[in-house]
Amino acid sequence: MTINNLKHGLVVSCQALSHEPLHGSQHMVAMARAAQEGGAVGIRSNSPEDVRAISSEINLPIIGLWKKDYDGFDIYITPTVEDAIAMYEAGAAIVALDATSRPRPDGRTLEETIAELKKCGIPIMADISTYEEGIDAARFGADYISTTLSGYTPYSVTKLPNLELVYRLSETLTVPIVAEGGISTPEEARQARENGAHFVVVGSAITRPQLITAQFANVLSAQRIF
Repeated sequence: MTINNLKHGLVVSCQALSHEPLHGSQHMVAMARAAQEGGAVGIRSNSPEDVRAISSEINLPIIGLWKKDYDGFDIYITPTVEDAIAMYEAGAAIVALDATSRPRPDGRTLEETIAELKKCGIPIMADISTYEEGIDAARFGADYISTTLSGYTPYSVTKLPNLELVYRLSETLTVPIVAEGGISTPEEARQARENGAHFVVVGSAITRPQLITAQFANVLSAQRIF
């Protein structure tokens, strides 16, 4: 299945960080397989190890990213050109990277980063937090603009999901807009599509059982029994 099949579909973000119960490539492969059986048209995955494992087992395009911390820098989603190339070589069909206006640890600007990756033929998903960042990323040549970081930068605090941002970008740009971030119900996913999303990415609401469990447990524990 190619990236052309992503249009109008659901991409499931299969990620678990080192402190989470499902951390480990074997768990992410199982999660991706479950997502495929449920009708997902693509997977979003973190780290070369997980992308390699999933791509060897699952016939869906993978949006790859690498969450890495660099001392002194706030961005952590595929921060450098080298990180992005590593994700592509691991099997990602599209590489997602932080496309905010914040400094990058390799000293390159976002425009320089995208230009370098385009020379390598790597399809780029720009994870942005504001309308202005989306406009800039499109101008620099990103293949997809995703609202992933809306609400996650100090200057983009907002209620999630930010479907208004999806609408504004889709009304302005011809580059495909991806709705991601805080989408927790099928109804919100439908609204994202109606607001112009090329496709929709859902993560925690599907793939983080500890958070899903907490929603139920918190409601029940808040009830007073007389």
